[in-house]
Amino acid sequence: MSDDAEDRDDDWFERALDDEPDNESDAGDESEPSLDTDAGDENQSDDDSGGGPFDDDSGGSLFEDDGSDSDDDGGGLFGDDFATAFESASSGGGGGGASTSEFEDEDFDSDIPRIDVGIEGLDRMIQGGIPRRHLIVAIGSAGTGKTTFGLQFLHHGLESGENCVFIALEQSHDAIMDTANDRDWGFDAYEDNNQLAIVDLDPVEMANSLDNIRGELPGLIEDFDADRLVLDSVTLLEMMYDNPSTRRTEVFDFTRSLRAAGVTTMLTSEANEDNPYASRYGIIEYLTDAVFVLQYVRSETRETRLAVEIQKIRNANHSRETKPYEITMDGISVYQQANIF
Repeated sequence: MSDDAEDRDDDWFERALDDEPDNESDAGDESEPSLDTDAGDENQSDDDSGGGPFDDDSGGSLFEDDGSDSDDDGGGLFGDDFATAFESASSGGGGGGASTSEFEDEDFDSDIPRIDVGIEGLDRMIQGGIPRRHLIVAIGSAGTGKTTFGLQFLHHGLESGENCVFIALEQSHDAIMDTANDRDWGFDAYEDNNQLAIVDLDPVEMANSLDNIRGELPGLIEDFDADRLVLDSVTLLEMMYDNPSTRRTEVFDFTRSLRAAGVTTMLTSEANEDNPYASRYGIIEYLTDAVFVLQYVRSETRETRLAVEIQKIRNANHSRETKPYEITMDGISVYQQANIF
């Protein structure tokens, strides 16, 4: 890489904030451009090997210790001490055999600071709020409102006095601002007050500069004092990697950098074409703490409605029901008391 290229990589965040918005056209806030260069790999299920998202295709594990002899020093997650630790736990030293009632939800809910998503019906379904600094993903197909979901999440934080960052890989700065301002959410004023940063990055540039971005992101978020961050969408990043093992590793490392930043993060992700309950590559739902599924539901009469389901939230109680919602000029409205049909 040339010196000029290195300079461009180093100031990607500042350039994105300082550059004048371009005039490129946008299809709308829910456009789903196709950048897929690995069509042959696209429909390959990560479950074919029988492993989870962290299993290397060669049969190894991404968590293996690549250093010297694990037999000598007990290196890696499962070194020689694992058997001893397991035996100790089973014999009562680590609480083995204790009732699982010790870990009921009340214990998790007691001291964890929480935030609302900002969608009233959905917040009632969560029953207490999302734990702060969790990673959230909204999975859905085109037109289900993923971008609006992310913007509404930020708007609620901005109204509460929080600092927020929106990283757009699919749309321009202008398109994001237009979507928010059409709903009278006042993003212009928040941006002028340095309470909001909207960063539009080309996904190819982001993939090429990912090492620098991953290393700098926690510090930049800390400097901005951000409380909430949205990345729209993680699918565009995943599509840059043809090799499934590389894709898993890169996405894992990126989510780890977001955790290091200590910011509550919402990612958006395309749904799998054959399974609306899973992301396109079946990775991101395993790396996040909360999963919201946005989908179309069709009745026998072919009536189509939008429905939301909370697939999981770590350390929180939540409804398991599927509830209808609408996308209006006020944002997303979830009807908690209604049934789908």
